[in-house]
Amino acid sequence: MVTHMKTTIEIADSLLLRAKARAREKNITLRSLIEESLAATLDQPVPDARVKPVTFKGKGLSREFEGSSWDQIRDAIYS
Repeated sequence: MVTHMKTTIEIADSLLLRAKARAREKNITLRSLIEESLAATLDQPVPDARVKPVTFKGKGLSREFEGSSWDQIRDAIYS
């Protein structure tokens, strides 16, 4: 059994106008367009969220920061 829940969302005016125009082009309701679009998005695989490490050619931290925490390094950057 399919149930429906009423909800309210806020979207940009320009996006709503585009969505309404697309629904008219497809001769479907705005609700149907939103449901189809959301379903299509949710059916796509979730991208791999792992970050590829970035390395630099160097010799690591300078002597003044060896053994320092990230907080100490960050504070030095912003001071």
